Amino acid sequence: MLKKFYKFIILPYTIFLLYLMFFGMGRFQYDDNIVRLEPIISTFWFIKGSISWFEIIKIVLGNVVMFIPFGFLGWVFPQLKDLKKLIIAFVSAIVIVEALQYFSRMGVFDVDDILLNTFGVYLGWQMCKFLELRFKRFVI
Repeated sequence: MLKKFYKFIILPYTIFLLYLMFFGMGRFQYDDNIVRLEPIISTFWFIKGSISWFEIIKIVLGNVVMFIPFGFLGWVFPQLKDLKKLIIAFVSAIVIVEALQYFSRMGVFDVDDILLNTFGVYLGWQMCKFLELRFKRFVI
């Protein structure tokens, strides 16, 4: 039952997430193309310069939590049940999205986003494995 629901919801969820990444949350087109390649540094500076813990949690934790559903992609694409294949496919896709944000100037190419998003996928994959082992009859 969970797999059927997931297969139904993952495409609209992906479209919604892409909308957020390019147009949502007050996005605007930057004057310049921006690249942040130093891991952890941009997140540290964001936290240091942020005026509220809510913003920190929304951005940093959101970059993890919003990508957890992609850890379940093995339910739709059986070859992605393997963690290594899933991570390679996901990182390839998210790098393309980050590059599109860069070229369109509707966001920033940020290595931290790639790392946090990928960690979310890893957490989702772990949750998927747990659900499949613990609640086999509900997953179907």
